[in-house]
Amino acid sequence: MRKLLATAAAVATIATAMPALAADIIVVAHGQANDPFWSVVKNGVEKAAEHTGANVEYRAPETFDMVAMSQLIDAAVNQEPDGLVVSIPDADALGPSIERAVSAGIPVISINSGSDVSKDLGALLHVGQDEFDAGKAAGAKLAAMGGTKAICVNQEVGNVALDLRCAGFTEGFGGNATVLPTSNDPAEVESKVRAALESDPDVDTVMALGASTAGEPSVAAAKATGRDVNVATFDLSAGFLQAVADGEAAFAIDQQQFLQGYMSVNFLALHADYGLMPGGNVPSGPNLITAEKAAQVVGLSAEGIR
Repeated sequence: MRKLLATAAAVATIATAMPALAADIIVVAHGQANDPFWSVVKNGVEKAAEHTGANVEYRAPETFDMVAMSQLIDAAVNQEPDGLVVSIPDADALGPSIERAVSAGIPVISINSGSDVSKDLGALLHVGQDEFDAGKAAGAKLAAMGGTKAICVNQEVGNVALDLRCAGFTEGFGGNATVLPTSNDPAEVESKVRAALESDPDVDTVMALGASTAGEPSVAAAKATGRDVNVATFDLSAGFLQAVADGEAAFAIDQQQFLQGYMSVNFLALHADYGLMPGGNVPSGPNLITAEKAAQVVGLSAEGIR
């Protein structure tokens, strides 16, 4: 009996001394890691992995492809990770795969897109910003700056988050706004924005939905026309922030996507280790970056943090 007790005590001592197994967490996003915006999300993911010791993989389709993304989520579920992070740009397309993860007992957190559907699909919480309200605030700000007619440059029509941004912007601006569909190609964006400005001299406001893909090309298009046009964008890039600091652009809306990657992984690692989880959604934005703040943020944007 003494020997058995001694053995049990030794096992307990070893078990106590051994660190908890690292959590396995998979991130499936609709944005590629080489996209300037999503590279910042991935940087947040990697920093959280470093801080928590979790094993984390970042996966995304090669293009904005909901079929491919749903397949990536299904593949992740089959691996039975300790946690799953997803963006939800299209709930109809991705919902069944996310619900399958939840049914399998995998804790799910959504980021970036999907704040309006996340809870219904079974996710524990959402880390991001309310896209409609952020767009509405941007529209009201640009209207207050004297804007009377606008275009909203949407580089991913069909992405619910971007569609909500334009819808909110239109409401906040007062209704006189048109959606300008483009691709993610900055050259195409610049060409289409310039054509829109040249074809309608009453357009005095441009709302872009991505800093490097649409914001910077929109600034270039406005400068090429020689007209006084207020250009604003969602998200940040060093180039667009410099334009704001130089007075060539109005402002940028920062949703702090580094936090979206970092906090979602951190929460799931804490959940795997200790069963901890915040009680509701976590708003990572919006934060309005005007000329007064822009210069301070340029360096952090260039480092892939803002």
